[in-house]
Amino acid sequence: QVQPVESGGGLVQPGGALRLSCTATMNTLNLADMGWYRQAPGKQRELVATINSGGDRIFADFVKGRFTISRDDAKKSVYLQMVGLQFEDTAVYYCKITQGMMDYWGKGTQVTVSS
Repeated sequence: QVQPVESGGGLVQPGGALRLSCTATMNTLNLADMGWYRQAPGKQRELVATINSGGDRIFADFVKGRFTISRDDAKKSVYLQMVGLQFEDTAVYYCKITQGMMDYWGKGTQVTVSS
């Protein structure tokens, strides 16, 4: 069974940085789209960034150049580098891998921005 596992969340001060990682237990990431989503308390889950198998990236408007997404298919991993973190970035961050018609979600990693 495919299970993405996130790591790298934590507590950071405003203006700080974090790097989230997601590693999938699956045979191959060929043709898989990978992405990061987040859900803040009381809000709906929203897209943060995605990267497809060709390396094309999509970012939410609120990222504003602060986050970068990358993938390493050999390691079956996707990464989210975040800098300039703000209070409103506080949320649980989820990894999603889409392969064929199937979506696979991780259980999430908490990111808290607080002074």
